[in-house]
Amino acid sequence: MRICLVYDCLFPWTVGGAERWYRNLAERLAAEGHDVTYLTMRQWAAGDPPAIDGVRVVAVAPRMALYSGPGERRVAPPVVFGAGVLWWLARHGRSFDVVHTASFPYFSLLAAALARPLGRYRLVVDWHELWTRAYWRSYLGPAGGRVGWLVQKACLRVRQRAFCFAQLTAGRLRAEGIRGEVTVLEGEYAGSLTPGPPEPRSSDPVVVFAGRHIAEKNAVAAVAAIAHARTSIPELRGVIFGDGPERANVLAAVAEHGLSSVVEVPGFVDHAVLDAALASALCLLHPSRREGYGLVVVESSAAGVPVVLAAGEDNAATELVEQGVNGFIAPTASPEDLAAAIVRVHAEGDALRASTADWFARNARRLSIDASLEVVAASYTPDP
Repeated sequence: MRICLVYDCLFPWTVGGAERWYRNLAERLAAEGHDVTYLTMRQWAAGDPPAIDGVRVVAVAPRMALYSGPGERRVAPPVVFGAGVLWWLARHGRSFDVVHTASFPYFSLLAAALARPLGRYRLVVDWHELWTRAYWRSYLGPAGGRVGWLVQKACLRVRQRAFCFAQLTAGRLRAEGIRGEVTVLEGEYAGSLTPGPPEPRSSDPVVVFAGRHIAEKNAVAAVAAIAHARTSIPELRGVIFGDGPERANVLAAVAEHGLSSVVEVPGFVDHAVLDAALASALCLLHPSRREGYGLVVVESSAAGVPVVLAAGEDNAATELVEQGVNGFIAPTASPEDLAAAIVRVHAEGDALRASTADWFARNARRLSIDASLEVVAASYTPDP
């Protein structure tokens, strides 16, 4: 089958859950024998294009900074990318049976819908998140938020086969009257489904944060939580992996709390380095305010490492934690609540690590990318 994947980012040039989903999806579809094309923005150095086995990568837009200084998505890149997708699919759309696109950054979805009468392809859309009108307002202000919400609403009116990755998102899509069937894909995990037993915890308990340093990921809260938890666990240390526009605030928080000798902020690292740090950690601390899935939660559980999350109306990652079984969900992202959850993980010790590994073993198949790929591939074939 001839499949066109559309997303403005490509792993590892940008790092995130959606980037890894589309990279894994492209590789798995190609390995299954499908003809796969990946439309994206150029993020690599000129003259050094990506080489992905079996996947044709096409840059339909130039290299542009995706984020503004405060960490918000800039408006210009999605518009430019959408125009590039429209132009390319208008010329080449008939070459595909299916165009599979992310809903965000929206203009590429609208472009694929506009070009569909020419290409006559089936349109599959992944909704990693669906923002409420109130969230749009808080993100872009009253005027910009209204425009963003209206653009999102236009995308919901497009006839499509819709996938999402959390019950939270599915409920919002149906409530907003999306024009098409909605299916929840529970699996994005591409690692081994039968990992070994969890490693013994290091003698110095270490809390790990891994994610982009943007306001929504709330890395600054992780620093404050570690500082607060050290009143109960004096030997507690931390590693804050990742980078982004909030990095300066993270470093300032480390200095403010006097943690320069016990909290490392190494930036983005090779996945092997992150895996090794996570495997021996006390817990993964992920106080994100907004998550459409939370792949790092699954990866942590696969290593037998408990997770600490913060509850929130936009945080779908909480669907991946069973309270007291593979971690704890703090009622808020306050330093006190997050620290209390860290202290509980420490008190539970190796019993919680064993429970976490058992939770993953029981849920591994449904959380695997293979399980999702089976559903996605079946959706590409029209009903008889």
